[in-house]
Amino acid sequence: MGVATLAACGGGENGLDSSTTVTVGTPASIAVESAASYDDNRYGLISAKTLRGWIDNWSANKPAGISGKLVVLQVAAGPSGRQYIKGDDSNVFVYLEGGWTEDRSNGVIKTSTMVLTGAKVDDLLARYAIDPRKDLVVCAQGSGNASNAMTQGRCWYTLRYWGVDARHVAVLNGGNQALGVDDGSTWTSEHFTSAEVSPRLNKRVASVQDLGVDNTVLQATLEDVINVLPLADHNVLDDGVFIWDARSLAQYSAGLRGASVNDIPANDASALAASFQNNGSRQGHPRGALQLGYDQLIDSATGKYKSKADLAALLAGGTTPSGQGFTDGQLALLGNGKAYQKGDVVYTYCETAMRAMITAIASSVVLGLPTRVYDGSMIEWNSLTRTQDRSGNWLIPADSRWRTDVLSWYRLNPTPANVAPRTDASIVPTIVDAYAANAGAAIAADKTYLRAKISSGSGSGSGSGGDSGTPSIPSNPCGG
Repeated sequence: MGVATLAACGGGENGLDSSTTVTVGTPASIAVESAASYDDNRYGLISAKTLRGWIDNWSANKPAGISGKLVVLQVAAGPSGRQYIKGDDSNVFVYLEGGWTEDRSNGVIKTSTMVLTGAKVDDLLARYAIDPRKDLVVCAQGSGNASNAMTQGRCWYTLRYWGVDARHVAVLNGGNQALGVDDGSTWTSEHFTSAEVSPRLNKRVASVQDLGVDNTVLQATLEDVINVLPLADHNVLDDGVFIWDARSLAQYSAGLRGASVNDIPANDASALAASFQNNGSRQGHPRGALQLGYDQLIDSATGKYKSKADLAALLAGGTTPSGQGFTDGQLALLGNGKAYQKGDVVYTYCETAMRAMITAIASSVVLGLPTRVYDGSMIEWNSLTRTQDRSGNWLIPADSRWRTDVLSWYRLNPTPANVAPRTDASIVPTIVDAYAANAGAAIAADKTYLRAKISSGSGSGSGSGGDSGTPSIPSNPCGG
């Protein structure tokens, strides 16, 4: 990893020490590899058994290196009788927090469901008085299902993107209904409550600016994706890049396939039409992308991830018992040894970077593979197409360097009346500058925010201690 050294400044007005360096993370340094058994993890993907031990006696059982409290952020309520994990409001706090995305512009296009700005993350930390240098934050699903697992992934992604140390972020494997069910732990009705009981503290104790870490590389921009595409729609094994489409095979193939490579729809026109989302102009995939749906990694009924061994087998090119595996642009299964290659950086996306949260957890948090998330995803990518919207207006000029139709395998929307405009400010995505010099405006703004405290010598939090930069992280089973 690289270290950017900035001019030293004095302490802030709240008495905080100001870091003089910002440690710049890499996809490899951000990733953490899980233990073979999730029960042995003390950060990353943790089990119900581990969380139960923490809740029962946080003071005695908290991981080494954690000096603060345990904060569980459920992205949704759980089922009846298990709506919320119960905290003690002294050492263990539980909150409902599902706001992990916002609309943002990269300079070329404004896109929905992007990573939160630093100011909004700091507001979230203040809402619950979280100090990410001391506390351990657990991102939980509530009701366990694929949708909540996606939002749970956004919680992890946001915190790691903004520099929270891996040892201070955990992802609970499975929803509330699955806790204590065939997992070697015991959960009773006493461990749940029907209402949120932890008070909102609304006390700013820390800012992401205090962390001294820039992990913005976790997000791949539109330009980053363009720059790593191969020259043709083929799987290239020695280019150091693994582009993972987390959507359905039907979307990836623009309706040419259904649930599997052998499933050829009887009505091609209907299958193509059914593959569209969000009034997009086309369907298909960036050239060189490989497809394996997020739903092959997780049990949608419980929100639990498959075992590390099963996930590793899929990334190597294996298949599920039903024959699902990575598929290439020729709509053929890759086969063992022809999928992820050692040293590849994973670039993962879906339609709106929600399903891609599940693939990112599997690759970065379980398997420890260097991973980047194309946050704009296909809702952005497909918007940059030289075709007409429902009013007959061109979505993007013919001479824009940001045209992605020339970089993709695709089929146009068979119903032009369904193609939403992309130059109407009231509709997101919105193309804001088809001739922008670069697509890094949001990342640049985030980098500036991370360094604002160092530049000004002022801080927004209080207290002291915690990690500065990203030191070497010990293996997950050690927990410290």
